[in-house]
Amino acid sequence: MRVVLAGGGSAGHVEPALALADALREADSGISVTCLGTEQGLEARLVPMRGYELEFVPKVPLPRSVSPAVFAMPGKLAGAVHAVGQVLDRVQADVVVGFGGYVSAPAYLAAKRHHVPAVVHEANPTPGFANRLGAMLTDYVYVNYPDTKLKGARHIGLPIRRTIAELDRFKLGDEARAHFGLRKDLPVLLVTGGSQGAVSLNQALAGAVSSILNAGVQVLHVTGPKNSSDIHVPRGGQAAPYVAVPYVDRMDLAYAAADFALCRSGAMTCAELTAVGLPAAYVPLPHGNGEQRLNAEPIVARGGGLLVADHELTAEWITRSLLPVLTNIDHVAGMSEAASSLGRRDADRALARAVIDVIAAERSARGEAAGGGAPQAALPPSSGPAPSGRPDERRQQARRPQRPEYQQQPQAPDRSFDAFSRPAPGQAQQQYPPQPTYPAQPPSLPTRQPGQGPSPSSPGRHRR
Repeated sequence: MRVVLAGGGSAGHVEPALALADALREADSGISVTCLGTEQGLEARLVPMRGYELEFVPKVPLPRSVSPAVFAMPGKLAGAVHAVGQVLDRVQADVVVGFGGYVSAPAYLAAKRHHVPAVVHEANPTPGFANRLGAMLTDYVYVNYPDTKLKGARHIGLPIRRTIAELDRFKLGDEARAHFGLRKDLPVLLVTGGSQGAVSLNQALAGAVSSILNAGVQVLHVTGPKNSSDIHVPRGGQAAPYVAVPYVDRMDLAYAAADFALCRSGAMTCAELTAVGLPAAYVPLPHGNGEQRLNAEPIVARGGGLLVADHELTAEWITRSLLPVLTNIDHVAGMSEAASSLGRRDADRALARAVIDVIAAERSARGEAAGGGAPQAALPPSSGPAPSGRPDERRQQARRPQRPEYQQQPQAPDRSFDAFSRPAPGQAQQQYPPQPTYPAQPPSLPTRQPGQGPSPSSPGRHRR
């Protein structure tokens, strides 16, 4: 099986794609994964670091207003679609999975042109242009939030890294604190503005850090690679240490070291914090269409966090509203439990199962179209020479009027693959999968049973 992933630009697009890539390899080590990205995006560093092939395509930002850039956009988009199409033909892609961002729109269009099935995943409550376009071109649409308005969408959650999904914060806490040079006996506030940092968070912290440290709360400050810390804490005389780092590759260790976070509320941040049960004070990015506030509101409503507008985040707010929470052990413990109740740890495996089933259904449909009989069983990944003829010609021959829906096997009524069936008109959107456990492999697929990861303990109570 050959999978092409399109998700680049920010960590919110790159990390879910890489989490899916890891889950696909876990399900079947023979699956080939190729990532699409731009030279300017975060994927240029993260994808090779995780061991996956990366193909660069031209960046096509969509103008948000009428300007001369509008007239140049069609030509740039056509060039990007052509570049993606070359990748699809070269790797003989079985499916394209898009997560939004600059590379997803040309990926969806190229997949349609080259007759490759596409899967859309939307992380935010309000979908962007690329995924709205993708949802018009495919039947396979999955979302992180159940109320996201996309045609035919099915709720599946947001894929996150296994190192975070399986994290036991309390078991790893002492080791994580030693890694950052923090004390084991005092609470820790993690301050992070995401992959690029946040100037407003850094500025507010600068005015409140002395009060925080003197209250016996340690600070682990991820400033951002382009933001050097302007906070100067004199050595000695402070009740707790302050540690500043520009970037953290091991966010699992940062989460394990922390008791509370002060952070933005991107979809990935919210998904990871709820998965590990880390409460936070969320500061939505004051730009865009307000999706970061929508990300945080369900967590705050459940009692798993605080919410403060960017323009209201000041040193005074931190000392007046946040510091009393940080020093209240029982309050933090309750917020941890509330945050954990909203977390989902298996979305990566669920989406991987969906992608594999899409490939199986497409291969079965091609066999039916070619033979005129019943759908054939899913084929194993080809290890021999590629068939003759151009890729687009072979795919054109395999086209059929309508894709049959994936059918549940009658001999296994307890399997959860019926969640892939499209809801009938008027029915409520389905949540996939109905059980939090990793679904069993379908008998017709050449995949192996993935190994069982460790069972992290519930974040239940506060560390101390």
